[in-house]
Amino acid sequence: MIVETSDLWRTFGGVAAVAGVNFRLEPGELRCLIGSNGAGKSTFFKLLTGQLRPSKGHINILGRQTTTSQPFEISRLGVGIKTQVPNLFEGLSVRENLHLAARRTHAGKAARLAAEAMLEDIELADRAGAPVRELSHGQRQWVELGMVLVSEPKLVLLDEPAAGMTQAEVERTAMLLQRMRKDRAFIIVEHDMHFVRNIAERVTVFHRGRILVEDTMEAVTSNTEVRNAYLGQKFGKSHD
Repeated sequence: MIVETSDLWRTFGGVAAVAGVNFRLEPGELRCLIGSNGAGKSTFFKLLTGQLRPSKGHINILGRQTTTSQPFEISRLGVGIKTQVPNLFEGLSVRENLHLAARRTHAGKAARLAAEAMLEDIELADRAGAPVRELSHGQRQWVELGMVLVSEPKLVLLDEPAAGMTQAEVERTAMLLQRMRKDRAFIIVEHDMHFVRNIAERVTVFHRGRILVEDTMEAVTSNTEVRNAYLGQKFGKSHD
């Protein structure tokens, strides 16, 4: 088991943002977490990454109890984390950013080779020498994704990787993720349903702090309970 939570709770002022969540992620699985605003998916993500501590319950990641672990401790287990907070060195080039990230798990020449290989994987070899600040929003997201994956994590946690992208960038991001998955497990919080359709094998739908349903994307989009949870929204399109 890659990730397992049991009876996980997080309350804020007496209000349960996450309420008794039992969740399991198998090796090699790519799972998307979706739900409307306040559904609990983002809070659940922050509990997994160590940004928040649970009020109650347990979290197990890669065979280790991480309920009270800090983000850096979780990363050291072999977990790649990309939040919505940019983690780029603006004045450095694309290559330099990837090289710095690669040095966390590779030494000397191996780090340089890993960075060069990742440049090809994220299809930015032609912008290798460009300062990150000169890139488009989508390109910056791909550099961050590359920085997460270059350390060869066993588990990757991504928070809205397609946010703010053009439709073309969303489709390219989905393609890049599928190509670079290998045997890694992924948990992805995302609002863009087009993106989710392109990448997800299984989807976990959050509603009022609980898991409403877990199933394939096809089954989820036709589920009456899910449609009712997205009251007034055109489920299947991009939304929050």
